[in-house]
This record gives sequence, structure tokens and C-alpha cells, in this order.
Amino acid sequence: MLSITHLQKRFGERIAVDDVSFEVRSGETVGLLGPNGAGKTTTLSMMSGISKPDGGAVSFLGQRVHQDANALKKRVGLVPQDLALYEELSAWANLELFGGLYGLSGAALATRAADALNLVGLANRRHDRVKEFSGGMKRRLNIAGALLHDPELILLDEPTVGVDPQSRNAIFENLEELKRRGKTLVYTTHYMEEAERLCDRIIIIDHGKVVADDTVRGLYRRLPASRSVGLELDTPAPENLLAGLAAMPGISAVQGTAGGVRFDTVDFGAHLALALERIAGQGVRVTSVKSGQTSLEDVFIMLTGHALRDGPLVDTP
Repeated sequence: MLSITHLQKRFGERIAVDDVSFEVRSGETVGLLGPNGAGKTTTLSMMSGISKPDGGAVSFLGQRVHQDANALKKRVGLVPQDLALYEELSAWANLELFGGLYGLSGAALATRAADALNLVGLANRRHDRVKEFSGGMKRRLNIAGALLHDPELILLDEPTVGVDPQSRNAIFENLEELKRRGKTLVYTTHYMEEAERLCDRIIIIDHGKVVADDTVRGLYRRLPASRSVGLELDTPAPENLLAGLAAMPGISAVQGTAGGVRFDTVDFGAHLALALERIAGQGVRVTSVKSGQTSLEDVFIMLTGHALRDGPLVDTP
């Protein structure tokens, strides 16, 4: 359905998107995962035809997407990260406005607006002004506005940013229903758990480049270990301790943390005992031990060398 080839975008001297290529199949949900500033929003802007690439191309159903390709844009729904709502208007009036921009009117618009409000769980608030809504409700109405013209492809830019856990779960249920209806979704996020729950395939982007493109299961298979271990220490871990742990067979992804050290291991029992022995030998005391399954965060660290939250803070000027 969607083909991205060698996409590039610069802002002055800064390269925001650097030779990005991937494809999205019909009915698939693809996650663009990366830290703030990785280039996800810029990529989505070019995919939707809002921003012009400096290089490369975006093709939708075999036709190239341009900024003036209105016929193609009418088949795409865009949910921007910044809320695109008129707060003094009611939810229904907002949808009437957005539907009119897509050429809908009369009974067709009323039917589409009612269906969109039902999907996002706001039918009983249709006549309330948007300024009276919670942040989560505004996010859900933002999604509803992108569905009025029944698009085949829906692009969502961080649709859960800044909402509480209950609202986030409600948004996920909305997106899962769209999946069941056969919609194709492209979803940007910097939340690992969101990508793992929703996406058929995850494209990891860092510093404007694609560093991985795989299913969740495929990404996990890249890890050399299956357990993560976190140790709290009574003093910050010295560099020679971190280097010593990293050199031990069966231990990988060693990182100093604010309270101690974490690492991955293929044999929790044996390697933990060896790690504790080495730590004690340096006169450092372990105050707490935590263990769990490795996660997509571990995959990200392995591929990029840093944690997901460590990325730059801005995507575009």
C-alpha cells in the first residue's frame, strides 16, 4: 500500500531524515519507534504529503505522493500529535467542519460522524464543547476527525502523548478496532509497550536512520540474552567494574544506572553469582537485586547503544 524509498529531509545543517526506506502492506499496523527527535514526525509529514522531501519518494498504491496530490490525500487519514480541534465548538461541530473539508455533507456526513464518535466512545458527549473535555477525550476526538472520510491508510503521530493510563488504554481499544476493520495503520511512538501491543511490525528509527525493520518476535530474536538483571549498589558503579562485567562470558548490554548497574544474561543463576562475586571483590555492596525478561528497550539499546529516552528532545524546528 505504501512505499517509502530513500527519504531525506534537512533543516539547515541538521539531517532530520537520512535515507529512510520501508514498505507498509495493506491491513498491516506498522510502528515507527524511536526517541523524541529521531525523525518520526518528519517522516510522517512527508508520508502524508504535508512536507516536501529533499530526496527520495513516497508512493501510495503505486502513485507518488506530492504536496498537491489532493486525490491521494483524500484516501489517507492523519492524526497529528498537536491537537487539531476548535475548543469553543462542540465535538459534533468539529466533525461537521472536518467532514465538510473532505466534501461530506447531509446524511452521509451525519452517519460518518456518528460512527466515528461511537468508535472513540464520545457519542454521549457529542454536543459538549471541546474545551470541557479531558486530555484523553480530546485525543480520541482527534482520532475521530481523521476517520470521517473512511480512509484506507491512517497515519497516527504519538496519539497517546500526555494522556493518563486509562485514556491510553481506551485509545488502544479504538486502534485495535480499526485493525479489525482492516484499516492500515502507521503509528509513531516512543513507548515500547505501545509498539509491542499494537504493531504487526516495528521500524526502529534513530538519528534519522532506520536501524531495524522486523516483527516483535524477530526483534527479540536479535538479543543474545533472555533475562535482564538490575543491581542497586551502595556507591555508583566504577568504570572498571562495568568493563569487568562486560568482559564476562554470557553477560551483555552492561550499563551503569543512577543507582547501580544493569545487564542481560543467558543464565540467570550462574552469571548472577559470578557478577556478585566480582562486585564484592571491588569492595562494592549490593543493596537490591531485580530481574525480569528482556524487553524491546533492550533491543533498542543493543541496536543504538543508548536507551530510548536518551534521544534528542526536538524533532523539527
